[in-house]
Amino acid sequence: MITIPYLTAVSTYFSYGLLFAFGQLRDYSRRIFDWWSTNNLHGYAPICLAHEDFYIRRLYHRIQDCFGRPISSAPDAWVDVVERFSNDNNKTLKRTTKSTRCLNLGSYNYLGFGSYDEYCTPLVIDSLKKFSPSTCSSRVDAGTTSVHAELEECVAKYVGKPAAIVTGMGYATNSAIIPVLIGKGGLIISDSLNHTSIVNGARGSGATIRVFQHNTPAHLERVLKEQIAEGQPRTHRPWKKIMVVVEGIYSMEGEICQLPEIVSICKKYKAYVYLDEAHSIGAIGKTGRGVCELLGVDTADVDIMMGTFTKSFGSCGGYIAGSKDLIQYLKYHCPAHLYATSISTPSAQQIISAIKVILGEDGSNRGAQKLARIRENSNFFRAELQKMGFEVLGDNDSPVMPIMLYNPAKIPAFSRECLRENVAVVVVGFPATPLLLARARICISASHSREDLIKALQVISKAGDLTGIKYFPAAPKKQEEVKDTIKLD
Repeated sequence: MITIPYLTAVSTYFSYGLLFAFGQLRDYSRRIFDWWSTNNLHGYAPICLAHEDFYIRRLYHRIQDCFGRPISSAPDAWVDVVERFSNDNNKTLKRTTKSTRCLNLGSYNYLGFGSYDEYCTPLVIDSLKKFSPSTCSSRVDAGTTSVHAELEECVAKYVGKPAAIVTGMGYATNSAIIPVLIGKGGLIISDSLNHTSIVNGARGSGATIRVFQHNTPAHLERVLKEQIAEGQPRTHRPWKKIMVVVEGIYSMEGEICQLPEIVSICKKYKAYVYLDEAHSIGAIGKTGRGVCELLGVDTADVDIMMGTFTKSFGSCGGYIAGSKDLIQYLKYHCPAHLYATSISTPSAQQIISAIKVILGEDGSNRGAQKLARIRENSNFFRAELQKMGFEVLGDNDSPVMPIMLYNPAKIPAFSRECLRENVAVVVVGFPATPLLLARARICISASHSREDLIKALQVISKAGDLTGIKYFPAAPKKQEEVKDTIKLD
C-alpha cells in the first residue's frame, strides 16, 4: 500500500480541485459561445459527452506533449525523440523534421534485443526474405509456418510447460483467452492492480469477479473462503471453477508477486492459478525464466502461464503455456488463434533467436551477461534513487521502478525537465493510475552502461530538486577518510 504524505495529499487534492473548477468555468463559457454557433447534428446524441471527456479536454490537453512522444530510431539505450510543436495550446501537436538524441528510460527493452543484435538480426532478415512481413491469414487457415511450430515448442520448453500457443498481440492474449477459460458460473479472483487486459478479459468472460488487496495472500485467502462458502449469486450453488489471476511483476508498481504463498493458498482451496509474466519472463531469474525461477516455484503448480514477447525478447505477441489438453482446447476455441492474423514470421524468428541467446545456444555467453547486467543495473539504479530521497516503488531485481510524483503539476514539470537534459522518461497519470498516484515509470535495460545510469541519476536528481519530489531525506554521503601516506626511501 502507498501511504501518501499528508501535506502532499492536501496539495494534490487542491491542485485537482483548482483544475476542475477552472475546467468547469471554461466549459460554461464554451456553452455560452456555442449557443450562437451552428450545429449540423440535429437529432443526434453527442458521441463524446461533456462529462466523459472532461479530463481529456481540460487536464490532459494541457500536458499532452509529455505523452506519446514519437521516436525515429530503434528503442536502444539511446533513442532519437522527434521534436513537436503546438499552435493551439497543446490541443494538437505537429511533428518537425528535427530529433533529439536522448537516454532512453521508457522502453521495455529489458535485455537489449530491441535494436540490432549480431545473432538475432541476420536470422530475422533471412526469415523476412523467405516468408514476407505477414502471413496474411489466421493460424487455422494458411497462417502457420514451420517457424510458428518451432516457436511454440521453444516457448513451452523455455517456460517449463508441456505445450504453448502464441498470439500476435500481448494485450489480446489476456483479453481474448480469459473468456475462453472461464464463463458464467465461474469465479475470477483478481489482484486489485492487475493490468487492464486482464480486467477486460475478466469482464468479457461473464464470470463473477472478485478483487483482493494488491499482492496480499492473506486477503486472497479470506476472499476465497467467503466466496466458496457463499457460492454463486442468488442460487448459492458451488462455483463451476475458480481462477486466481496475478502478475509476475506489476507494471505500474514494479513489485514482484508473492507467488509461493498464492500458489499454496490456491492449492488449499482447489483454485486454478493464472500467472501473467508480461514483465517478468526473460527479465528476472537466473536463466531469465521469470518469477517462478526467481522464487523457486515449480511451474507444474501454475496452471496457466501467460507472457508477452514485447519486453525482454524485442518482438511482439504473447503466449499461453500449460498442459497439452489446455493448449489443444485453446487452439479449437480461442478467437485470437482462430480469427486473428498470426504473428509475423520475422517476429517469431526474433523470439526464437532471442531465447537461444538467453540460453547460450548461440555459442556465446552473451545471454548470461545480459541477465547479470539487467539485474545489476536495476538494483544499482533503485538503490541510488532511494539514497537521493525519491519515493521509489517495487522490489529488488525488478527492472521497473516508479518514482512517485503525486501532484498533477509535477507530471509535466518532471517530464519536460528530463527531456531538456536529453533523458526520455515516461510519466503516468489517471486513468492508468489512481487520480492521486501519478508517477514517472523508469524502465532499465541491460543495454544501459554504468555511465548512462550515472548521467540519468544526475538529471533525475536535478529534476527532483526543481519539482520537489524528493519526499524522503537523502542518505548522508559517506565521508572519505583521508589518510596521510609516508614515503619510505
